[in-house]
Amino acid sequence: MAKTDPYAALRFKEFNIFLLVRFALVFGWSMQFLVIEWQVYDITNSKLSLALIGLCEFIPAFFLAPSAGHIVDRKEKRNLFILCITLFSLISFGLFWLTSEQVEANWSANSILIGIYSLVFFGGVLRAFFGPTIFSLIALIVPKSAYPNAATWSSSTWKGAAVFGALCGGFLIAWIGVHYTLGIIFGLVMLALVLVFQIGKKPILNKAINESMKESLISGIKFVFNDKVILGALTLDMVAVLFGGAVAIFAVFAKDVLDAGPKGFGILNAALSSGSIITMVATTYIPITKNTGKKLLTAVFGFGVFMIIFGASKLLWLSVIALFCSGVFDGISMVVRQTILQLKTPDHMRGRVGAVNSMFVGSSNELGAVESGVAARIFGAPLAVVLGGSVTLLVVAIMSLKNKPLRELDLQQDVEEHYDEVKN
Repeated sequence: MAKTDPYAALRFKEFNIFLLVRFALVFGWSMQFLVIEWQVYDITNSKLSLALIGLCEFIPAFFLAPSAGHIVDRKEKRNLFILCITLFSLISFGLFWLTSEQVEANWSANSILIGIYSLVFFGGVLRAFFGPTIFSLIALIVPKSAYPNAATWSSSTWKGAAVFGALCGGFLIAWIGVHYTLGIIFGLVMLALVLVFQIGKKPILNKAINESMKESLISGIKFVFNDKVILGALTLDMVAVLFGGAVAIFAVFAKDVLDAGPKGFGILNAALSSGSIITMVATTYIPITKNTGKKLLTAVFGFGVFMIIFGASKLLWLSVIALFCSGVFDGISMVVRQTILQLKTPDHMRGRVGAVNSMFVGSSNELGAVESGVAARIFGAPLAVVLGGSVTLLVVAIMSLKNKPLRELDLQQDVEEHYDEVKN
């Protein structure tokens, strides 16, 4: 396996199956989130209703994450993944049913909204387990020497699915409506459930069977907070997503600012993700493990700059370009963060570290949706995005000055050491 082999991780059959499963799930999840946002905003015409969607998913995802990490480290990962997908299929079917003509004819708008919010909350519970399960499973499918390449392909698959999910979601709403779009999503989840059985069961690497949940949680949190590189990387991504992101209010921009309709809504979502996927595919051929810390800081800074441009734009073409460029920098940031976590995390703690990662970054998507909705209500959507991007730039500046280990991080030596271990 060559050090620069761009297909190193793809040479393992189970990893290819894992990528197909992840693509189907993320494609469906991205469309589902977009469709829910559109449906709720269409029913309520309220920016705060969009914030409530994020809050319903954030609360369980954040507060259950530590316990989920403890459970993931003690359970067999493949079967746990199967259970998560099975439960996700119930959510998808529930949303499909809630948007049927029969329900819309016999239920009040408030009842339908309560049903949607309840299923979103249940989805937040699953999100607490999905993140650490996937993070742990990757390390059991490929050897350590292929971790950086696997992280790149996994992130690229995630973003690629988000691209097509967002794009197709917007167009499918216009072409076949919300109900049938959710039916397609349910079919994708069922496809993922069938595929995941092609991955074999994996060993449980956490041997601390007598460790209490409290001790387990404390050890996982201490590990992250004592490592300035991991903590810094997670903090940067959290701030970028929490304050710099604006995905939750793209519906507001599409309808009220840019007058672009549902197709424009899909294009805005796809523009951000398409920049990321192009960058991440490029990094499989041009590794970014050298001067890693400086590249991470630069990437998050660039993301913030172009989000400010997007917030200030009143033109659809300029907004699309700004989001695409933001996606390019976001793609670099994601690959670097995932590589750092895969290389720096001990095998027996992957569930807990993955859970902390979900708390910092995964849950910040939902909390960011709350922040975006509230800020858009107070300041208006354009100013809210500009202010969020400015906060991102400020945090990058502070991190550059205060976190020397992250600023000087270079992962090239770690990658070469793991390669030499396999070679010998």
